[in-house]
Amino acid sequence: MNKLPARISRIEEAQNLHIVHFEGENYSLKMMGLELPKNVHVGSNVILGVKPSHVAIAKNLSGELSYSNQIYATVHRIEEGTLLCNVELHVGSSVMQSLMTMASCKRMRLQVGDEVVLLMKASEVFITEVLDV
Repeated sequence: MNKLPARISRIEEAQNLHIVHFEGENYSLKMMGLELPKNVHVGSNVILGVKPSHVAIAKNLSGELSYSNQIYATVHRIEEGTLLCNVELHVGSSVMQSLMTMASCKRMRLQVGDEVVLLMKASEVFITEVLDV
């Protein structure tokens, strides 16, 4: 699982729905959720999680997307399997992974050193740990 340190910068609430805004080292993220842990508030330091299978990679991205979370990253390592490919990426000092089909990896011609954009829906990001309790 991918883990990213962040600080909560804003919380929006309507009925039972929450949109939580985070600031990280070189990124801003949003999370959409129904319930928040009781000890979460603006200013809290947290660790965010997102599954590697929920991290899409865009190369040469242009145009508008509905993805709330777009993070610039550098391809560090590519592990090719028969059907799947695991791509290790550097986001500042953090390391993330994206799991995709080998067909997608080959079609995109991904290589170590490529500058890419990671795409994650706000509904796929979650808080794994609250650091200030």
